[in-house]
Amino acid sequence: MLNALEVFTTVIVGLMVGVEFSVAFVINRILDALPEDSGQLGRAHGGRMLGAVMPVWYITSLALVTIWAIAGRHHQGTTLVITAGALLLLSVIMSILLLVPINNQGKTWTPDNRPADWKQQMNRWDRLHYIRVTVIIAAFALLATALA
Repeated sequence: MLNALEVFTTVIVGLMVGVEFSVAFVINRILDALPEDSGQLGRAHGGRMLGAVMPVWYITSLALVTIWAIAGRHHQGTTLVITAGALLLLSVIMSILLLVPINNQGKTWTPDNRPADWKQQMNRWDRLHYIRVTVIIAAFALLATALA
């Protein structure tokens, strides 16, 4: 049963990493290359859509890693799992304190109501998101290593 939990948790975290990686390095670059206001409208829609799903995914991933750490506390690799959990916790804290406030504003913007500095705010979100992606990639790598 523990082995199934380990694999399931690693897959869930890995999928989350894939989504966040694609947002950072594929989706946002596509949106930024669109003409006129299309990119900003796409980011607002993405903020609404992913803003509803990703918090559940992050918390579920953290909960699964916590269960793994507790259930497997006497097994090899527990330190890696605990460290991965700490990194996922850091990503949740970063999200709540730094990224969600920007996202909550950006998802309501239209070409008519967006602030003059909207591009700078999106650039700040992107930079913070790159850091968050790095953190969750590290957590995923630790889980994959603990699984081996």
